[in-house]
Amino acid sequence: MAKEKEGAKRPRSGEQRFAAYLDAIVAVLGHASRAAAARAYCTGLLLPGERKSIEPMAARIAPARVQAAHQSLHHVVAKAEWDDAALLRAVRDLVLPAIERHGPLRYWIVDDTGFPKKGKHSVGVARQYGGELGKQENCQVSVSLSVANDQASLPIAYRLYLPEAWAADAERRAKAGVPEDIGFETKTAIALGQIQQALDEGVPVGVVLGDAGYGDETDFRVGVHDRGLPYVLGIRPGTSVWPPGQAPLPPKPWSGRGRPPIRLRRSPEQQPVPVKDLAMGLPARAWRTVTWREGSRAALASRFAAVRVRPAHRDTLRSAPWPEEWLLIEWPEGTAEPAKYWLSNLPPRTALKDLVHTAKARWVIERDYQELKPEIGLGHYEGRGWRGFHHHAGLCIAAYSFLMAERCLFPPQARFTRRRLAAPALPEGFRPRGTPNPA
Repeated sequence: MAKEKEGAKRPRSGEQRFAAYLDAIVAVLGHASRAAAARAYCTGLLLPGERKSIEPMAARIAPARVQAAHQSLHHVVAKAEWDDAALLRAVRDLVLPAIERHGPLRYWIVDDTGFPKKGKHSVGVARQYGGELGKQENCQVSVSLSVANDQASLPIAYRLYLPEAWAADAERRAKAGVPEDIGFETKTAIALGQIQQALDEGVPVGVVLGDAGYGDETDFRVGVHDRGLPYVLGIRPGTSVWPPGQAPLPPKPWSGRGRPPIRLRRSPEQQPVPVKDLAMGLPARAWRTVTWREGSRAALASRFAAVRVRPAHRDTLRSAPWPEEWLLIEWPEGTAEPAKYWLSNLPPRTALKDLVHTAKARWVIERDYQELKPEIGLGHYEGRGWRGFHHHAGLCIAAYSFLMAERCLFPPQARFTRRRLAAPALPEGFRPRGTPNPA
């Protein structure tokens, strides 16, 4: 009995933790055969191998019965009816506590990523801009929401963006199995829907982060603000704002006839300016060097300025100016012009270092995709249908999230930086053996 009790106290191995994790998440698939195939699929995603599509995974998982394994994996991903959102909720419930061991959630990160694709029959494929690709390309694009703190991150929502041409093409929709309730939505509308779903499910809130594809959309910023969430969102250099202390003119005085004017005005002398022009005109004293985190080789630092401005988008159709916000600008030393811009509704007393730290926290989503795509196989799915695309993505996120939970078992990397593990000073007069010159 004593030996049994000692064994019960013994920590579980990584394989045992992985098995328990898979048992918990595949329970939502609703059928024993699906659960077994999903376990095998997640295992295949984590095994070594250049391609994480179904055929090579089947060969690695069951080399003696490749055809049967292939059929099983294909069925659970491309054919079986199970709820992707339920799977991601199960993953979230298991992994969030591990992430929160290192501190509360601080960020909600919206992003989209592209997958180059040949042909025109794979669901959602079109010639479109892919953020990671940085250009127009024939590809699929998905929108995601991740939650994070400074130690770890977790994707909690993921959906394919369906271009207008696809949304309106009944024949292609039917062949790809696009659900009837899925119509055309912009990427920002999809992201707002993911944010609302997270709020409805009680996910601990954080500052919403996103690049200029989201920050330049006034409706997105307003939608986030109206949901009671703070944000730090990228914008483009041409985005116009009212400089500090300026605002549009009030409505014209009422003449006494007709309806009183209610719309704001501009004059030739009083106009908003692009954020790039505003930044170029700031005095030298406005810029400060800020370090935001330790990099792999050295601390990451740059020059920043932050000023209070009012957005100017279509404000002549409004009766009151947009509220003041922070305009955060990064201008690296030695470059000809500023590199990045953000708008934020964080409180007026927010310190510059806190603005910078928050804005730069979006880097974790880039790390996630760098690992999810080539390492876990997020971009390796070869099917054409809506269901398979999302089932594959859900299982990839589940596999990746287990790795994230395992990393959270260790102390933060910052505890092991070279700065903190500096070698002790050499004794005075020390001369290495065989060195004639004491220096």
